Amino acid sequence: MTTSQQELLPATRRALLHRVAVAQSEGRTPSLAAAVVRGGQRVWDGARTSVEGHAPDENTQYRIGSITKTFTAVLVLRLRDEGLIDLGDPLEKHLPGTGAGEATIADLLAHTGGLAAESTGPWWERTPGTLRPELADVLGEQPLRHPVGRRFHYSNTGYTLLGALVEELRGAPWEEVLRREVLEPLGLERTSVRPQAPHAGGWAVHPWADVMLPEPTEDYGRMEPAGQLWSTTGDLARFAAFLARGDDRVLSERSVREMRTPAAPAEAADLGDGATYGLGMQILHRDGRLLVGHSGSVPGFLAALIIGVEDDVAAVVLTNCTSGCPVFTVAADLVRIVADAEPRIPEPWRPLRDVDPATLELAGPWYWGTNGFALRLTADGLFSLEPLSGTGRRTRLRPNGDGTWTGLEGYFAGELLRVVRRDDGTVDHLDLGTFVFTREPYDDRAAVPGGVDPAGWRGIG
Repeated sequence: MTTSQQELLPATRRALLHRVAVAQSEGRTPSLAAAVVRGGQRVWDGARTSVEGHAPDENTQYRIGSITKTFTAVLVLRLRDEGLIDLGDPLEKHLPGTGAGEATIADLLAHTGGLAAESTGPWWERTPGTLRPELADVLGEQPLRHPVGRRFHYSNTGYTLLGALVEELRGAPWEEVLRREVLEPLGLERTSVRPQAPHAGGWAVHPWADVMLPEPTEDYGRMEPAGQLWSTTGDLARFAAFLARGDDRVLSERSVREMRTPAAPAEAADLGDGATYGLGMQILHRDGRLLVGHSGSVPGFLAALIIGVEDDVAAVVLTNCTSGCPVFTVAADLVRIVADAEPRIPEPWRPLRDVDPATLELAGPWYWGTNGFALRLTADGLFSLEPLSGTGRRTRLRPNGDGTWTGLEGYFAGELLRVVRRDDGTVDHLDLGTFVFTREPYDDRAAVPGGVDPAGWRGIG
């Protein structure tokens, strides 16, 4: 997958190897495999192991735990994009009788459905799924722990329900739908529900002694959509490239961008960490960098897939130990190492191919009261509204084709920008969600709500 244009510098490669070597040594994990993706291509692979003369490669399977949830979320977004569901639909509309039907599909994707974190009964990750053959066996008699939609509460059982939803609407097992709709189109030939050789064995490492204990490997049954998958650094590198760019055979760029958009209220403790959750993806701000992806943890295995969106760099880290190795931090560090050592080279600036004079007329400075803003027409055909002071409300706006524009982010997300003209056709003001923007501060020629003092601006006399 690596091309000469994509190859990393020797110093960068050594820094990456040093980071995973430290992680494997200090984390006391039997093995660790990692990969880095830049520009949609895998540009580095690294591994460390306790077995002399043998190391895992990009085709060695590890169990990836809750990264499975991101795959399940992709299946659900496909249903939405096909018009079979709306994310605002209550689960009861499509999967009745669960006892948790008040939660919407979006709630389940974002872990705001109020459901319990874990399945009822014995520790589901270390016991066979045959102990929980039906949804009722997973959810128990009281599936809710919190009011629906009120708070973020991570829920494995919520993703069991989403997997059941996929099965109900596709008329096929979750595993079959996943293979047909995601794994095969993306070429993820080494991602599977059950391990396929070569694969790592899962181990527990004693916290106070350098000895190990094998962990059981169970099939999770109904809990499969929450954490069953096995995969490789090679396959997850491809999946990371898909999550960054989309692939119309599976899910559009717009939909994968929606997955990594915050959809859950952050807990108070998470606010300090800059962490929140989207639709099947974790979101984190660290050292001024936006990171998205997911971590995974099941007995015997830890996993992380992290994407630095603005840097166009992703990292995958897989280990075969129950605890001890901070894989999420390691993956974030791999992204940082590449992004800092070899900053992304931006695409060349190119002008618009064509522009409507009536649109170009709107570009330039505007004032909301006395607050100055710049409205810039960008090469992607969008408007960018930025405060002249550098701080304040900002947004991008997309054209609707009828002379109006819709805000895409921040305070003005979803709000409509209208151009209000005078009888002679000249622009009087812009109306953005009732905010009036004029060409001069409190322009007395414009229809400013409340009017403008006819005496005009003055000093102290």
